[in-house]
Amino acid sequence: MKKEKSIQLIQDLSNARGISSFEDEVTALFKDEVKDAGTVTEDHMRNVFVNQPFNSGDRPVVELDAHSDEVGFMIRAIKPNGQMMFVNVGGWAMVTVPAQKVKVRNHDGEWLSGIVSSTPPHFMTAEERTRLPKPDELSIDVGASSAQEVRDVYGIEIGAPVVPDVTCEYNEKSGLFLGKAFDNRIGTALLAATMNDIATEQLDVDVVAGLSSQEEVGDRGAEVVVRKIKPDLAIVFEGAPADDTVMPDYLIQSGLRKGPMLRDFDSTIVTNPHFQRFALDVAAENNIPVQRSVRTGGGQDGAIINRYNGAPTIVISVPVRYAHTPYCFIALEDYQNALELAKLIIKKLNANVLSNF
Repeated sequence: MKKEKSIQLIQDLSNARGISSFEDEVTALFKDEVKDAGTVTEDHMRNVFVNQPFNSGDRPVVELDAHSDEVGFMIRAIKPNGQMMFVNVGGWAMVTVPAQKVKVRNHDGEWLSGIVSSTPPHFMTAEERTRLPKPDELSIDVGASSAQEVRDVYGIEIGAPVVPDVTCEYNEKSGLFLGKAFDNRIGTALLAATMNDIATEQLDVDVVAGLSSQEEVGDRGAEVVVRKIKPDLAIVFEGAPADDTVMPDYLIQSGLRKGPMLRDFDSTIVTNPHFQRFALDVAAENNIPVQRSVRTGGGQDGAIINRYNGAPTIVISVPVRYAHTPYCFIALEDYQNALELAKLIIKKLNANVLSNF
C-alpha cells in the first residue's frame, strides 16, 4: 500500500466513532477498503469477514484478526439539571477522564459536542482538591439546563454512545500520528492493508480476515468470529500500550520507532513458542526490527482464538503511546514494518510449516 493511502486510511479509522457494539462507522470504512480483497460479509454483532479470493476450502485456515471498537462511555442517566451520568466502556484511568471534549450520539444518529464536567475548583473542598474525582462525581454536559431539554432538543437518550472528540493529525517531519482509538484502529488498518496486498497472491493456505467487535468489554466478538472461521493458525493485529515513557531502558518492550512488538506472554496468553520463533526468524532474515514483550497484565483477542481448538497464535502490535486515553501517538514506520512482516509470514505458510508448530 502506498504511503499516502496508508496515512489517509489510518487517519480515517482513527476519526471513526465506535465504542463496543456501536462499531458501524468503522465496519463501513473497513468494508469499503477491502471490497476488492475478497468476499466480504458482516454479521449482526458487527463482525466483518473477508475471504481471500483463492481460498480453496481444503487447506489450512489462517485467521487474521483485529478488533474494531474503541474505549469510550455510555449515558447512564439524565439528571434534572441536564447533566448526564455515564459509565466507562472499556478500561479508563480516572486521571484521563475529566475535562475531555466528547461527542454524544443522539437518537437520529447525530454526534453532538459535549464535555466531561466536574465540580469547579472554586466549589471544591480542600479534600476534593487533593484527589481524583469519583466516577459518580463526573457528568457529561452538552449545554442543556434540564432533562427535558436533553431529550427533546438534543435528542439524547439513556444508552447513547460517547467517544472522545479528537481529530487525527499526521506530522510528515516526525512520521508520527496523534489521534484517538489506535487501540485498535491501527490493527484494523493493518488487517485491511494485509488483505488488500495479498488479494492476488496464490498462497498455500486459506486466509480469512475477521474484524471482531467488542474486544474492549471482554473479547466478545472474537468468541463468535473464531467459531465461524475455525482457524488452524492465527495472527492478531493490535495497538499495544507503549512503555518507553514509563519504563527504564532495560524494561522497554514497546517503544515507538523500534518496530512492531511480538508478545511472548500476557495475563491471558502464552504465545505458541514455535510460531513465535518462526515469526522472529522471518523478521531477522528480512531486516525488520521487532520488539518482544513479556507482560504482567493485559490481554487481547489472541487468547480467545488460541483457546479455540489450540490454534497457534501470535500477536503483532504497533506501539501506542498513551493507549486508552483521548490522545495517542503511533509511528508510521512501526505500522509499515508490521505490515511487511505479516505478509512475509503468510507467504511462507503451508501445511508442512504448520505441522511444526
